[in-house]
Amino acid sequence: MRATVWGCRGSLATPGAETIRYGGNTSCVAVRLDDGTLVILDAGTGIRNLGLYLAGRGACRAHLLLTHLHLDHLEGLGFFGPLWEPETELDIWGPPSTVQSLSDRIARYLSPPLFPIQLSDIPSRIRWHDVPLERWPIGSATVLAGPVSHPGPTVGFRIEEDGHSLAYIPDHEPALGLDLEALPPEWISGYNVAADAEVLLHDAQYREDEYPSRVGWGHSSIADAVTFARKSSARRLVMFHHDPLHSDDDLEALLGRAPDLWDDAGESPELARERTELSFG
Repeated sequence: MRATVWGCRGSLATPGAETIRYGGNTSCVAVRLDDGTLVILDAGTGIRNLGLYLAGRGACRAHLLLTHLHLDHLEGLGFFGPLWEPETELDIWGPPSTVQSLSDRIARYLSPPLFPIQLSDIPSRIRWHDVPLERWPIGSATVLAGPVSHPGPTVGFRIEEDGHSLAYIPDHEPALGLDLEALPPEWISGYNVAADAEVLLHDAQYREDEYPSRVGWGHSSIADAVTFARKSSARRLVMFHHDPLHSDDDLEALLGRAPDLWDDAGESPELARERTELSFG
C-alpha cells in the first residue's frame, strides 16, 4: 500500500508564493493497493493534478471515497481528467442521506448554472454507493467508514491491507463541548477509525489561540489533533487540512509546537505536503 498526498489544504484552495512548500490544493489523497487498485480519498482541487498524472497510463479504474460533500472536498471532481474518458470506471462512495441519493446531491454542483455540463452527460462509467455500516472489501484491502463530528453527514475512512492501516479524517472536531483528555477513548468521535492506525491523516487546522473563536466550525486545534491521535494510539500523525490563512511559515510554527504536545508518544507529528508519498511498514 502506498499513499500520495495531492491536496492537503482546507476550506479554500490557496495557490501562491506563501503556500508553495506545502501546497494550496484542497483535500485529495491517492492510495495504490498491492493488487494495483487505486483508491482516491476526496475530490478537492488536488484531484486535478492526480488526473494529469494518470493520463496516458491506461484506462482508469478507481474507487473515490468522499468523506462529505462540502465544496473543498468535491470541487475538483469535474476537472479530474479520467472522468471524461468513456473507458474510465469509477465507483464513488459517500455518506448516506435519507433525503437524496449521492448522485442527486453531487448533481447539484455538477450541473448548470454552477457547472457547464450535466452530471448525466459525463461519458465515464460511474457507479454510486452509500458507505456501508460494516467493513467492506475494495481490491486487496478492507475499508471502514465511521461518522465523525463535523457539520453535515461526514465520515472518516480506514484502509487496512496486509497488516498496515491508514486512517483519513480530514475534517473533524472531536473536542466540541468535551474534554478529550478525560473521555474514555471509545466515547471519542472517530476513535474506531483511528485506533492503532499506522498512519493517521487528521485535521489540525488551527493554532490553540485561534480555536476558541472557531468552536463549532468542525475543525481541530493542533492540541486537540495531537490529543486525539494519542488517545487513539495512532503511531504516526500527519497533520492535514491546513488553514487557508496559514502560510508555509505559519505551518512550520505549528510543527514546532507539535513535539511538546506529543511528548513521548512515539514519532513526532509531521505536516502533510503535496506530492509526498507516505510509506508503510
